[in-house]
Amino acid sequence: IIKSVISVCNYEDLSEADRLLADNAFEMTQHSYSPYSHFSVGAAVRMSNNHIVRGCNQENAAFGVTICAERTALFAAGAEFPDTPIEAIAIAARGTDGQLLEEPVSPCGSCRQAMIETELRSNQQLHIILCGKEKFYVMEGIRQLMPLSFAEF
Repeated sequence: IIKSVISVCNYEDLSEADRLLADNAFEMTQHSYSPYSHFSVGAAVRMSNNHIVRGCNQENAAFGVTICAERTALFAAGAEFPDTPIEAIAIAARGTDGQLLEEPVSPCGSCRQAMIETELRSNQQLHIILCGKEKFYVMEGIRQLMPLSFAEF
């Protein structure tokens, strides 16, 4: 039996720091370049120095060079602050109608693997916030989303 622990909460249940991170992820959905899927995703990561690094999905007609919001934020944080651990990530999305999704969006497999590498790099779990319009999923560590991961923990 494999179990995951994911808290379901509303915006008011989040800490002030988590609300700020979620707000940044929501804002980044407005900066997405997604002319093909019309699915806008934003992400924000909080570093251990409390700096917030943001990202959004960037699509391309050559789909292989498209990059998700989560990896945009994680890789930018790693480039800008290579020796500073990433403590948390918030992810939000707008659907093809341009409205925030009611249900929280879950990262794709490539982004989950990037989150695993982020945890391995810093030797600490990520605090993960998946943001819906009014519902939020909060968990400690990528293993809650990917318990059978490709990594040595």
